[in-house]
Amino acid sequence: MADQSTDSNRKTRVYHPYQDLQVPIQNLYNLPTSPEYLFDEESLHQRRSWSENLQYYTGSGYLSGAIIGGAKGSIEGIRAAEAGDTLKLRVNRVLNSGGQTGRRFGNSMGVLGLIFSGLESGMIHWRDTDDMLNSVFAGLGTGALYRAAAGPRSAVIAGAIGGLAAGAAVAGKQVMKRYVPI
Repeated sequence: MADQSTDSNRKTRVYHPYQDLQVPIQNLYNLPTSPEYLFDEESLHQRRSWSENLQYYTGSGYLSGAIIGGAKGSIEGIRAAEAGDTLKLRVNRVLNSGGQTGRRFGNSMGVLGLIFSGLESGMIHWRDTDDMLNSVFAGLGTGALYRAAAGPRSAVIAGAIGGLAAGAAVAGKQVMKRYVPI
């Protein structure tokens, strides 16, 4: 529709698409700011479900491990180059080394994410509360389970490192929420 008002300098009408609508324009695109849920039970839980946790931790662990391992392997491939190598041979060495190391790191980090998500979801179900202790115990258990085949001493050390890493990650997340406005 065209607006019936005309400018004194122009002989054209201004196009106004909402002229015939009897709705205020600011209410037309008023979107909600909070999440919308299909069922009321979903809105009561403020966290991911165990299956979403499983996919999130496993996927992000695999992706970060693959990126870090690929970078480390590429650097190793660059360092392993010999004086008489052609460019094609050097590129092949870098790609093979990066792919192999990235795949190995990605699989290891994905397994760690899988174990961590299972233990954390089990702790939340068993304790019937969602707090920082669940993540710390899940990190402790993940490290211990991951290194259990290497012996009890190695499992205890890895469990302590896993618990400290999970505690530091949760504490860092709380600090970020408090002091960094997003």
